[in-house]
Amino acid sequence: MKLLLLGATGRVGSRILDYALKDGHEITVLVRSADKLLHLTDENVRVLTGNVLDQKDVASAMRGVDAVISALGTDKATTLSEGTPYIIEAMKREGVSRIITVGTAGILQSRVSPDLLRYQSSESRQKLTRAAEEHHKAYSLLEQSELDWTIVCPTYLPDGEYTGTYRVEAHQLPVDGMQISVPDTAEFTYQQLSSSEYIQARVGIAY
Repeated sequence: MKLLLLGATGRVGSRILDYALKDGHEITVLVRSADKLLHLTDENVRVLTGNVLDQKDVASAMRGVDAVISALGTDKATTLSEGTPYIIEAMKREGVSRIITVGTAGILQSRVSPDLLRYQSSESRQKLTRAAEEHHKAYSLLEQSELDWTIVCPTYLPDGEYTGTYRVEAHQLPVDGMQISVPDTAEFTYQQLSSSEYIQARVGIAY
């Protein structure tokens, strides 16, 4: 498969890149600084220097791919809300329907206030909601896009160890879920490439 991976230099994205390379996929990565990927010598990786906030860069990266995985963070800015429309537009232009993104448990439905998302309710322990608001905007854009999207929504995300054992639940965080490691989150996110179980769904993941 030919993949576009966004956020490939981040904690989760770099792990997803490892999984995809191990399986022999051809991967295009769009990064602001290629210096972080100088160690990559695999012929199946095409590194493009650019920015998800540049419409032309996104359009160029999207050409010829079969699916998109995005592990982009909020960057403490408006990266998601500004970049997601460019991603959706480029996907539609190129006829790409499948996108898997990494979100946050804050945009799952609240159990205590089902009409609200977790970050909007007393269920969330986060005092600052800016990151969740950015993820919410990206989720809303994907929800309206008619693409085959899946948003993997980890709760507290320490680097941690790989276990291969965790709980997932559509639209909500598994009951009493407190954390999930980076390697396990990356594995589940990557596995969605070959699964149609959570098409057009948010998926909570936790131990």
